[in-house]
Amino acid sequence: MTGTLCSPWFWISALALALLSLFVLYPLLNVLTASFTGEGPNGWSRLIATPRYLQAIQNTLILATTVTVVATLIGVPLAYVTARYSFAGKSLIALLPLITLVIPEVIAAQTWLMMLGNNGLITRALRDIGIRLPSFYGWFGLITSMSFIYYTYVYIGVVAAIGKFDAQLEEAAQSLGTSPARSRLKVMVPVILPAILASALLVFTMTVGNFAISMILSHRLPLLSVVTYQAAVAEGASDITMQSTLASVSVLIVMAVLFLNRWVVARGRYEIVQGRGARPQPLRGLKGAAVALAAGLVVLISLLPLISIILGAFTQARGPVMQWGNWTFANLERVFVTAPQPLINSLTYAGVATGLSIAFSAIVSYVVVKKPNIFTPFVDYISAVPLALSGTVLGVALLATFHGGWLPLSGTATIIVLAYVIRRMPFGMRNGQATLHNIPNSLEEASISLGVPPVRTFFKVVLPVMLPAIAAAAVLTWTTTVAELSASILVYSGGRETLPIQVFRLIDSGLMAYASAYGLVLVAVILIPIIVAAKLFRIDVFAAK
Repeated sequence: MTGTLCSPWFWISALALALLSLFVLYPLLNVLTASFTGEGPNGWSRLIATPRYLQAIQNTLILATTVTVVATLIGVPLAYVTARYSFAGKSLIALLPLITLVIPEVIAAQTWLMMLGNNGLITRALRDIGIRLPSFYGWFGLITSMSFIYYTYVYIGVVAAIGKFDAQLEEAAQSLGTSPARSRLKVMVPVILPAILASALLVFTMTVGNFAISMILSHRLPLLSVVTYQAAVAEGASDITMQSTLASVSVLIVMAVLFLNRWVVARGRYEIVQGRGARPQPLRGLKGAAVALAAGLVVLISLLPLISIILGAFTQARGPVMQWGNWTFANLERVFVTAPQPLINSLTYAGVATGLSIAFSAIVSYVVVKKPNIFTPFVDYISAVPLALSGTVLGVALLATFHGGWLPLSGTATIIVLAYVIRRMPFGMRNGQATLHNIPNSLEEASISLGVPPVRTFFKVVLPVMLPAIAAAAVLTWTTTVAELSASILVYSGGRETLPIQVFRLIDSGLMAYASAYGLVLVAVILIPIIVAAKLFRIDVFAAK
């Protein structure tokens, strides 16, 4: 034990546990306990007595279930035809859905409105020929926009599972007289079911915690993330009871769904040995054209936000009225010349947060994997907690905990950076740990045997081997951090607006042209590092997901 106490890694793990306890565990526990405190009835009594809150929970569960089902019905067939068939345009159809992952949700909501809103481009075009679409606000817009964003997560998870599925199992079933369709249903589906359920769980939890699209498109429809934000804004941090209660409900929903998912998977677990995947079958003629058209239509719809934001950024506008067909650079001039502070803030806060997150993740991952001690299991568990928290819950927790008292961070840039680091830290932790498990201990032992101290060995020997994974995690952390809205909009103060917050405020004011310009710059800020990482450093950012 004395040797352990003398090790610098022991004290580093103790410091990491202290920081995680202070900035992750303590705010979360503060939210959970605050729902039972306060003057008058506790938060749960007020929740039950308020029809709007109960309606918000019900609507959120209905929305999350519907979006999960629709996204699965889109993502699984697209994954199947991409993995099993070759057809015209397959390479583009397989790649383009990934672009939706880097389009911030606030921009997606805005651009869907620009296309299908009450004065949208497509809405007006159809209205001119006598076709009237239902209002895009409410259920129609929420389900449509979220489904065509989140199906990508199902597609990515399932296409990998189908690609690795041993085709010999299907052939064996068919040799016994089973039809091809029935053999896939009886043999393939049970094996890839865990991947489908895991992807569906991700979609469900993301829908429950979604803030940007819910806030912009819900209109008068109460949703959990929206009423949580409204409670935080209306009541402020001086009375955190109701906002803490609503945040606790969100956490409990995610925990319940996670438990249900594990229970379902555990009841039917299938294991196969390594085999060969099925070779994609060429589709030609009418069948190939039909598959390519259907898959291409899905991808095109999901790319509408990117197309419309480019058009909107260069379109003249008079207040909220878009003058389609009239082009201008004035909107972009506002971003870079007239009001560049949101861009500067985003680059600064996201840059600092990415650096801190990756540095912390690299060192702590090393301690957890290579230098385990009494603290490292707790460090590992607590560092994964943010994966189960929505941005709204995290924002409420940080605002409630650090609004005053002995560590007042509210109103500073520090709390924004802190929210970024906590939300995205698990990316670096997961990448770092996965890489470290593949690094043999003999490398370190050889260095230490030559007289190099342990800490210096880490920086000279281990860290260079980890660099590819660290670089991939850094790019992924940057792209998701710079697009973060749900937590930062609760903790930011005047003059500290970021690009997503500025886009959100402009949409709320109806200034879609300016919002498009800021949004286009935001997409560029996200895509440029990905392109550079892919072209120069051969980093597959999406594999880090």
